[in-house]
Amino acid sequence: MRTAALAILLFLAQVGCALAQGLHYPLAPPGAVVEDYHGTRVSDPYRWLEDPDSPQTRKWIEAENKVTFSYLDQVPIRPKIRERLTRLWNYERYGVPHREGERYFFRKNDGLQNQSVLYWTDRLDAPPRVLLDPNKLSSDGTVALSGYALTRDGHKMAYGISVAGSDWNEWKVRDVASGQDLPDLLKWVKFSGASWTSDGKGFFYSRYDAPDEKRKLEAVNYFQKLCYHEVGTPQEKDVLVYHRPDEKEWGFGGDVTDDGKYLIISVSKGTDHRNQILYKDLQKGIGAPAVPLIDKWEAEYAFVGNNGPLFWFRTTLDAPRGRLIAIDIRRPARENWKTVVPEISDTLQNVSLVGDTFIATYMHDAHTAVKTFSLDGTAGASISLPGIGTAAGFYGHRADKETFYSFASYTTPSTIFHYDLATGRSTVFRKPQVDFNPADYVTKQVFFNSKDGTRVPMFITHRKDLKLDGNNPTHLYGYGGFDISIQPQFSVSALVWMEHGGVYCVANLRGGGEYGEEWHQAGMKLKKQNVFDDFIGAAEWLIANKYTRPKRLAISGYSNGGLLVGAMITQRPDLFGAALPGVGVLDMLRFHKFTIGWAWTSDYGSPDNADEFKALYAYSPLHNIKPGTAYPPTMIVTADHDDRVVPAHSFKFAAALQAAQKGPAPVLIRIETRAGHGAGKPTTKIIAEAADTLSFFMRALQMPGGAPANQS
Repeated sequence: MRTAALAILLFLAQVGCALAQGLHYPLAPPGAVVEDYHGTRVSDPYRWLEDPDSPQTRKWIEAENKVTFSYLDQVPIRPKIRERLTRLWNYERYGVPHREGERYFFRKNDGLQNQSVLYWTDRLDAPPRVLLDPNKLSSDGTVALSGYALTRDGHKMAYGISVAGSDWNEWKVRDVASGQDLPDLLKWVKFSGASWTSDGKGFFYSRYDAPDEKRKLEAVNYFQKLCYHEVGTPQEKDVLVYHRPDEKEWGFGGDVTDDGKYLIISVSKGTDHRNQILYKDLQKGIGAPAVPLIDKWEAEYAFVGNNGPLFWFRTTLDAPRGRLIAIDIRRPARENWKTVVPEISDTLQNVSLVGDTFIATYMHDAHTAVKTFSLDGTAGASISLPGIGTAAGFYGHRADKETFYSFASYTTPSTIFHYDLATGRSTVFRKPQVDFNPADYVTKQVFFNSKDGTRVPMFITHRKDLKLDGNNPTHLYGYGGFDISIQPQFSVSALVWMEHGGVYCVANLRGGGEYGEEWHQAGMKLKKQNVFDDFIGAAEWLIANKYTRPKRLAISGYSNGGLLVGAMITQRPDLFGAALPGVGVLDMLRFHKFTIGWAWTSDYGSPDNADEFKALYAYSPLHNIKPGTAYPPTMIVTADHDDRVVPAHSFKFAAALQAAQKGPAPVLIRIETRAGHGAGKPTTKIIAEAADTLSFFMRALQMPGGAPANQS
């Protein structure tokens, strides 16, 4: 029984700690917390680790990091790995430009800058000017530009900054020409952009009430409000545009239409992609009533653009892979809605309206295809891409005659293209130079059958001279949730892995959005086990097809992917040679108790529901650790300022796994300081974490240079 197993675990924890490869883990004394869930009593011995700032927890964090870095310091090749990562990372990286007024705006990183710099220029062939350099906002690079929005004339910018990776942002206003900030300061902004009125006098944004300062990184976030800020006025004078005091979980986003006549209000509920739509007629003022247009939670509606009172939306209504519809707000009844671009077999990811042309980005077997359409839905030319990869961008306005987009693949660093709408011609705008030869590598896409027979795709990338001898060190990555699609991207870390003979694999699991809403729903709530079965199927396919074997197979995933890896550790510890759950959701009975965790019940279900509790308890990584089990070498990764997936998940999982571990395989936890869930992390920290990850994998999989001298 699980209670008996926990008693053994508590005993092991109390006697303190032991001995993986000579490691001595810090004492994690268990408590006696027990809770009743629908008649099932569940122990939570490490509840005390939920307080990240208690002296006891801080002492434990310091001791765990000491153990982890002592272990990593023994990997002989680690300095060379870090040196190679640094050399490869040192290349110019451009963001996708967009035009506002007579100016172009884009981000650029010279190579090793901790944060990318925001630039503007009035001509593409002119030297750009710095608009905002986040590297000057802190000495350690941990203050990041989290978002920005320009007025239509390009004269003013609203921008958000995040400190140490927190989801909490402060927003300011900057004059573009002078580069100077105005006095405006907006606080307690989270999960929000900004959208200016057409006159540039103010913008819409979303905020929460000020939390308890001591618990701002853990406290639950409810009752978001949509507000309007007029430039030059204090935040307390901001206009409350829309809120629902009767619906604590509802969130609001406001976007001004391209013609400046309407405010589109999207109403969300957690991470559920289904939403509602209201609008305001801004010609009647900021205080105009919010008119409901779509008031049912039945599908996703993404506003694309408008022609006066004719609104276009990308939607999943009656089209799980997406279609484009038109709604005339003068005749809003559903029977008057028109399909402009119908659903096809590929998944419609995004539609932008640029130069009176719809640019539709599709996903075909998890890689990008781009098509164009006229305003009446007539198909135009497809935009040819350089290969199997991912394209993004296509920003612009109805009057524009050009747009830009990026393209990347597993062997192609992100390249920026300029697209001329009149000629349909793409030309390279910026192409990075990276110190490797793409011709030495190959990417292939394979398909395998999951446990229930579902056909699942997987990308495999490696050096062309790879031998299928069943002994290659292989890194398998996955996510599988929240309708998020994992598409080809260039990774310096993956490149260094492959330079050392490794195989890099990405499985496109159910729960993601690769094949539309049906694919997403097949990995949600009571069907979450499908995601884990898909990942197991990917691992078994790699072994059966002679790429690798269990002791040479490493796995990783972050956030929801950290949950995936945690489930793999506890469900199939025999199948993997190393595991890295990063910033993972690992306690499936308490995830909804912190910050924005309640929003994930749309994907996971809620432990407050008896049926969903049963499913969550069955796979929750923390609650399925079995004392006396030989778990694979594991390095848990988290950050002390993560206020999205609070570090308590990783802390508790690490303490429990260390106490339960049988045999010499290490169980480590790497706890980053002054960092959050991942967004805005400075380059120095990214490189350091990548070096530690690769070094851990290389030691665990017994690759050349991985073992200490006395173990080689």
